[in-house]
Amino acid sequence: MSQETETLVKEEGVSPMKKSSMAPYSIRKYQNRDDKWVRELFFKSMGGITFPLNRGLKSPRILMLLSGGLFILFLVSGSWHLTLLAGLTILITFRFFNKHVWNYFINFTLNTDLSDISKYYFSEQGSCLWVAESEGQVVGMVGALPVNEPALRREHLQLHHLCVDVGYRGQGIGKALVKTVLQFGQDEDYRAVVLNTTIFQPEALALYQGLGFQKTGGFIFTINGRVGLISVTQFTYHLPFRQASKSPRQDD
Repeated sequence: MSQETETLVKEEGVSPMKKSSMAPYSIRKYQNRDDKWVRELFFKSMGGITFPLNRGLKSPRILMLLSGGLFILFLVSGSWHLTLLAGLTILITFRFFNKHVWNYFINFTLNTDLSDISKYYFSEQGSCLWVAESEGQVVGMVGALPVNEPALRREHLQLHHLCVDVGYRGQGIGKALVKTVLQFGQDEDYRAVVLNTTIFQPEALALYQGLGFQKTGGFIFTINGRVGLISVTQFTYHLPFRQASKSPRQDD
C-alpha cells in the first residue's frame, strides 16, 4: 500500500463535504483536478457501510452454511447451549471478518483503478468515469469499463464505484449517474451494462432494481482466493438494440 493511500484509509478525520438540501448539481466527465475528491468520496462512502447481522443472514449461502454447521454441532454434542453459544460466536466473527474483507476491497481499489484514473478509465475507447458536481464540490461518482472477459469486452460494459456523498443523497444524483452509464453504453454500442453489489448496500440494490437491472448471478467475495464472507450479487441491464449509425466500436 502506498503511503498516501495508507494515510487516507487510516485517517478518520477526513473533512466532511458540505451538506446541502436539494442543491443543484451537474454531471460531467472526470478531470485530473478531481482526483483527491474522488478518492475521498469513495473512501468515505465505502468505509461508511455497516454490516448488521440481520442483513448478512439474508444471504442464502451464508444462512445455509451457518445452519448446516450448527446442526452438525448439535448432532455431535447433543447440547443446545453449546450450539447456541457457538452460533453467537460465529455471528460475531462473521461480522468482524466482513469488515476486514470490505476494508481489503477499499484498499485494493484505491491502489488499482483509483490510483490512476486517467490510465484506467480514459486510455481506451468504451470506458469513462463521471462525477456529479454541486456548489464546486464533487458529490458523486461512477465509472464504466469493459468487462474483463475477453469474449465479452465488446458487448458488456461494467459499472463501477457508484458513490454519492451522504449529505447529497435523496436528490436523484445516484439515479442520474447510473442513467449516464446506460446512455454511454448505448452510445458505444454495448449490448448490456453489468455490475456487482452486496446485500449490505440496500439503497443501491433498490436503485438498480428500480431502473430495470435484473439479477443474473452471484459469488462470494474473497481475499486472494482464500477468505470469502461477503455475498455479491451480479446485475445486468440489457440495452435496447439500435441500428448503429457508425462503424462498430474498435478497441485501442
